[in-house]
Amino acid sequence: MHGKAIISSCLLAVAAILTSPQAGACTNVIVTRGASADGSNLVSYAADSHTLYGELYYAPAKDWKSGSTRRVYDWDSGRYLCEIEQVPHTYQRVGNMNEHQLLIAETTFGGRPELWDKRGSMDYGSMIYIALERCKTAREAIEVMTGLANEYGYYSSGESFTICDKNEVWIMEVIGKGTLLKNGRNLNKGIVWVAVKIPDGYISAHANQARISTFPLHDPENCLYSEDVIEFAREKGYFEGEDDEFSFCDAYAPLDFGAMRGCEARVWSAFNILSNGWFSYEDNNGRMVTRDAYEFLDYAMGYDSSKRLPLYVQPAKKLTVKDIADVMRDHYEGTPMDMRTDIGAGGNALPYRWRPMHFEYDGKTYTNERAIATQQTGFWFVGQSRKDYPDVIGGILWFGTDDAATSYLTPIYTNTTRIPDCFREGNGDMLTYSSTASFWINNRVSNSCYRMYNHMEPYVREKIDAFEKEQLSLVRENDNQALDLYRVAAEKALDKARKKGYDYNPKEDTGDSFANVKRLLTKYSVNTAQEQFKAWAEMEETMMVKFIDGNIKEQDEKGKFIHSEFTTHAPENVTQPGYTDFWKEAVARFHGETVEVTE
Repeated sequence: MHGKAIISSCLLAVAAILTSPQAGACTNVIVTRGASADGSNLVSYAADSHTLYGELYYAPAKDWKSGSTRRVYDWDSGRYLCEIEQVPHTYQRVGNMNEHQLLIAETTFGGRPELWDKRGSMDYGSMIYIALERCKTAREAIEVMTGLANEYGYYSSGESFTICDKNEVWIMEVIGKGTLLKNGRNLNKGIVWVAVKIPDGYISAHANQARISTFPLHDPENCLYSEDVIEFAREKGYFEGEDDEFSFCDAYAPLDFGAMRGCEARVWSAFNILSNGWFSYEDNNGRMVTRDAYEFLDYAMGYDSSKRLPLYVQPAKKLTVKDIADVMRDHYEGTPMDMRTDIGAGGNALPYRWRPMHFEYDGKTYTNERAIATQQTGFWFVGQSRKDYPDVIGGILWFGTDDAATSYLTPIYTNTTRIPDCFREGNGDMLTYSSTASFWINNRVSNSCYRMYNHMEPYVREKIDAFEKEQLSLVRENDNQALDLYRVAAEKALDKARKKGYDYNPKEDTGDSFANVKRLLTKYSVNTAQEQFKAWAEMEETMMVKFIDGNIKEQDEKGKFIHSEFTTHAPENVTQPGYTDFWKEAVARFHGETVEVTE
């Protein structure tokens, strides 16, 4: 994305949160190895922005000559920021994951506006991609990312990062220190930050509001932080009290209605779904407690800031990629924030509200709900980091574009050597339509569904579910084939290492020794994505025929339209489902005198 003039989710999030009651964009859901069905760490991410184009960023591994440099551009705007020294070797990255199964995602919380240092030269997006190019583990990434921000100055606002490797998953929250100039130098250059490891067996989430409150001060195995994170807050007047009472989010990102209703509500909903309505977690005294999710509803709805959500909870069952993908499709269904059940849903139960995030009427301000699934998603994914597999096979990015509720995820192995054309960078943009781009075909599907949502979305969702469930099975088959090739190649590489007398770990080798493995993974990733893209384009054409003008035409079990007994050119039966009862009631109440049928 470097060099592109894109205003991403995060810049919009800053404005949204600071101008409550709006809400920001982006959602991360986190599942640790002990909480997943297959022992993998799972992280989901929706990059939500009205101006972000959905494509799959790709940079192959590369060796660099001494003296090489790397140009840094702000990920949001494309603005050139600085040039830094390049390292001798950079790792391959596919989207937000690299060849060694390191994955980094984000959501922006904005935080205190006076701490945004616009003189900085390292933005949050560049921190992500540079860390993916240089690191193998989450702890290495934390060190590199914080080092970059402190050395070059942090250009962005407050940010929550999910940093995941094969063994650990961390949430790291950072914010700048503002600008204090002396002789042209910023004495406050850099960041204050804290990083907390999510305990194995738990799930977590963040959605544009800082979530780390109090944290252990003497437990580097599970918590890392900047030396001045507490003292700086004291100096700025954000905190008074004992060190062990310090809360990062309260000091640097105080809650307001928008932060709770537009951001924390999404975390509440994810927890509610994945814990089956019961939050089990450790309280501040280290005791396990279990509480009804609805005890936290007033907090999620912005009414009571004292009922803060825990940072992590236990899930009700072991979770799969499919479970997390479906959480990313949530619209608060079945809760008081369910958008299908008021007049704003129109006559076809549409769970979306067009922006802006709030509206005024008769002297009062009202909010439009911001659910996990949203119309303005650029791209989204569920990443898998699998400890039980060698790096050359283990990393999978289940990738999709546009609105998660009506788009599919397709598996892309992170050691692929090619990107499917439908996801390729430069295949269309926000101002250029491309008939071969996933982003545009998914927008055609989603925007079609918005007109008859309660009838069209189930039709699309059935096909999404069938594809994703099929791929979960096919991935296992492909893994087994790849492992067979890997074992042969690993034995040859080990034998070569023994003869030459050097240490060698084939599980971390993603190089030429495993070219056959990577060819297999590439073929599967590219072919699957392209075949599904073709199927989706055909489905969109079918939807035009099936749902045209508010009608629904019947299909047989093979998907063929049922035609009249007299001609193959006309449907046998056309139904007109009309509108929801709520919509009928509203029309009758407010316009009944005009439209009532009388004798």
